[in-house]
Amino acid sequence: MTLKTDPAPPDAAPQGRIRRENVERILKAAEAVFAEAGCAGATMADIADKAGLPKANLHYYFGTKEDLYRAVLDNILRLWLAPIDALTPDADPAAALTAYITTKMEASRTRAQASKVFANEILHGGAQIERFLSDDLRRLVDAKAAVIDGWVAEGRMAPVDARQFLFMIWAVTQHYADFDVQVRKVLGRRTLTRQDFAQITAEVLRMILRAAGLPEPAPSPTPSPTNA
Repeated sequence: MTLKTDPAPPDAAPQGRIRRENVERILKAAEAVFAEAGCAGATMADIADKAGLPKANLHYYFGTKEDLYRAVLDNILRLWLAPIDALTPDADPAAALTAYITTKMEASRTRAQASKVFANEILHGGAQIERFLSDDLRRLVDAKAAVIDGWVAEGRMAPVDARQFLFMIWAVTQHYADFDVQVRKVLGRRTLTRQDFAQITAEVLRMILRAAGLPEPAPSPTPSPTNA
């Protein structure tokens, strides 16, 4: 088959922009609905209402609810995995871990629903991401555990079980997204502000870096309440 090489019509760029905007709206709405109802409980009608688009648009862009759910998971996994790139052999352990943990905490603040969708999938057996968990994630954890083991071998941080160390970072940082209701109720907060998260992040960093025998980061300016 010969590819058509004629110039794109004048309205191709606007059409592409509209498509991207619609896809983003659908994914954002689906993330919120799946976080609340799970894949089984969510409906395309609910997602369409949340997105403010006709249900036919959802089927046009994604086909079935299951296809849309997998697209949401793929989007979440890209968000979830990108920050771990900070852990490299030549990086300063304290700086790299600080960057990684801070980014994970920021994701819990701004994308709590994404974390809940992922957690809900895991709690239900992880069938939709089984290959990712047993292949891609396993290889990634092996690679990053090797980085941490290298830091330990070079005397740059205290000895730790690298895989358990990563699991603990995930558990702590994602707790503030997955269990935000519990955190807010116990702390007596209606919502966790930017300032709350800054203070929590500082404490999380102190505990994890101290456990690894690493220097704590210098205190950062506390966000003003107006930035909450």
